[in-house]
Formats: sequence, structure tokens, C-alpha cells
Amino acid sequence: MNQKNWTIGVDLGGTKVEAAAVDASGSILKKIRRPTAVAGGPEAVAREIVEMVSDLQGAGPGQALRGVGVGVAGQIEATTGVVRFAPNLKWRDVPFREQLGQILKLPVALTNDVRAATWGEWLHGAGQGCDDLICLFVGTGIGGGVVSGGRMLSGCSNTAGELGHTTVALDGPVCTCGRRGCLEALAGGWAIARQARNAIQADPAGGRGILQAAAELKQRSATPEDVTAQAVARAAQSGDPLAGRLVEEAARALVAGCASLVNAFNPCRLILGGGVIEGLPELVERIARGVAQEGLQAATESLQVLPARLHGEAGVIGAAALARLTVSGEP
Repeated sequence: MNQKNWTIGVDLGGTKVEAAAVDASGSILKKIRRPTAVAGGPEAVAREIVEMVSDLQGAGPGQALRGVGVGVAGQIEATTGVVRFAPNLKWRDVPFREQLGQILKLPVALTNDVRAATWGEWLHGAGQGCDDLICLFVGTGIGGGVVSGGRMLSGCSNTAGELGHTTVALDGPVCTCGRRGCLEALAGGWAIARQARNAIQADPAGGRGILQAAAELKQRSATPEDVTAQAVARAAQSGDPLAGRLVEEAARALVAGCASLVNAFNPCRLILGGGVIEGLPELVERIARGVAQEGLQAATESLQVLPARLHGEAGVIGAAALARLTVSGEP
């Protein structure tokens, strides 16, 4: 295990903070998790991360900690490290990189959480050795990252990777962004759950299988409000017709969105991860077949469609790798 140049990666979300000491090979030396202190504002969250970093420093191999990378579920200003908007944290225009760096007295790298996960998969997961790839993470929402010519694309205003807001149906359902027909509004976990609840309310008898799956997950009786994408996935794998139809609709949207992305960026690999994909692993092959049929032949003939390898650890591993890259120029 290569323990030189170790760094700490932090995955900061609205409900939890995960931090891990990671060596240069991408191996986790120690990982800890806490609830996010959202109510205390940015200062409380910064203190929380400082405490976690202090705890993790004891896990290091003896060499000094090189830096800390943080992936935040929000929009980041690249040059200043200001969090322009993080809806789950209720932050606007927070100079978080500066605040955290001043307390830690260490270099701090700040990026979007899904881009951090893309860094992880690219350098230490399913994207290793590939200079042209797309990572698409299908969870509660949908996001990702694009690597082109060996470079992570950031875009003009550092928002590249909002892949979930690719339009796949002009008259489709309203998305959380306010627009219609986004990929996320058709295949994100929240959208699958919404579609299931609407279907159950329209046909209670047809929704019994999904409600039963929700009850099993909740370990109590369930109402339509308890239905999640996880419950739909469980019911679909048990052969429930309604759940199967909802999964197929989500799959068709993912095929359309992925085919557009593959046509646009011509990656060698399309890497699929996130909770929805992990709950329905058969979607990887379904999307691979669909993209081969719907995408341009020149863009798809050498394409590999692969499941993400790092699962829930991609964010902290990628954030740590970004910190290492920021400090030394080597990931």
C-alpha cells in the first residue's frame, strides 16, 4: 500500500459528512461519518470538519498530512472556492474554502460532490487508465462528470457536469430546477418515487406490490408517502408489474440521455453509479444495449458501459485525490 502523500477527502452533504484518510493509491486508511451540523451554519460545519480531520490525522502513516479536499453538494466558484449555492445546506455565497483553510492551516481543495466522485472513479475506480469518459451518478438526483483528453471538464462558470439536466422530453414533467423534461425529472430517485406515488393513488390495487416493498423497508405499514425508489426497485425485482413499468420508463429516459451524452462527448467509457443503479444493477446492461441502438455508430462502436467500482466511497477518495493534485500536481 502506498501511504506517501496521504490526504483527507470530505464528502459534505445536507444530512451527513463523511471524511477519510486516503493514501496515494486511493486506499482508505480510516473513514468516519457524522450528521451535518446544518443548523449551525457554515461556521459549525467547518468546526465539524476540523474535528474530523484531527481525528483522522492519527490514522496517517507518519508523514505530514498534505491537504484536505472537500466535495460539496452545490455550485462552486473555481477561483475563489466560494460556495455560490448549496440548496441542501441552505448556503449562498459562502467563502468556505478560505474559512476552512484558515482554521486548518492546510491547503484545501473544494469541488462539487459529484465531480469529486468522478475524480475518484477516474483515478482509482472504473475509469483508471482512460482519458475520455463520462461518469453518470443516478441517485436521488442525477449528476456526473466528463473527462475529455485527460482533463476534467469544468466549463465556463465551473458548472460542467449537470448531466441530470439534459433535456430528454420537451413536454416532460417539471424538474426541481424549474424546467421541464430533464433526465433527472424522469429517472432520478425522487422522480421514480413521485411517479410511483401518483400511480398508486390512481390505482391502489395495482400499487399493492410497491406498498408492500415500502412496508418491508420501513418495517411497518406503509402509505404512498413512504414509497421510495428503493421500494420500487425491490418490487420490480419481485416481478411487480407496476414497478416493472416504472423502471422501464426510467430506463428509456436514461438510454435517451446517455445516448445524447455519448454522441456529444464520444467517451471511451460510460461509468454508471449511484443508488438507483446499485439498486437495479441490471440497468447497466439495459443502458448499454439501448445506447448501442440509439447512439451514433461512430460514437458507440468502441464504447464500454461499466458500473462504478468505488460505490459510496468515490466521493471521499476523489476529494482526497483532488487535494493531492492541488498540492503536488500529481493525483
